[in-house]
Amino acid sequence: GATMGNQEKRYIGITDEALCDTGIEKLLKNVHKDIYPAADKIYVSPMKRCIQTAQIIYPGREAVVVDDLKECDFGRFEGKNYIELSGDSYYQKWIDSNATLPFPEGEDVKAFRKRCTEAFIRIVKHAKDNESVALVVHGQAGFSGFIAVGVYFDEGIHRKAGVGDFDLFFFAAAADAEC
Repeated sequence: GATMGNQEKRYIGITDEALCDTGIEKLLKNVHKDIYPAADKIYVSPMKRCIQTAQIIYPGREAVVVDDLKECDFGRFEGKNYIELSGDSYYQKWIDSNATLPFPEGEDVKAFRKRCTEAFIRIVKHAKDNESVALVVHGQAGFSGFIAVGVYFDEGIHRKAGVGDFDLFFFAAAADAEC
């Protein structure tokens, strides 16, 4: 689901934004279309936007909160968009590095990916045979985890992959939808 920060193209990491009205409406429309797969177990980031997304997709279901799946701490970039950061020399340096430098006063990108990958692998190891598992996380957190186990990323509302004898579904909770 989308937040106002998504609409404004802001770096929203540790800012615990709620879903915006349009983000909620879009999720509800998708639920009504019955496009989300059923899941035996649901894991979520501790961020409000992910928890709200899971509650809309899987109403009345308990979700396991995994702290290590939270979004990256963007440090000095947090809450700002590229226009506001255009005069920041470190921001330009970070862009020129293909986003490999640590965020100033924030999280190192490699540490973030490692954190998310390790959480993802723990979830995969705990999945039972013939169990459907849904992760409602941030795009980069999910991407890091899928890469870790060699899952192919395709386009669409969800990503499904057979990993062992269970199904795994991924939902990005901060899509670039308009609010």
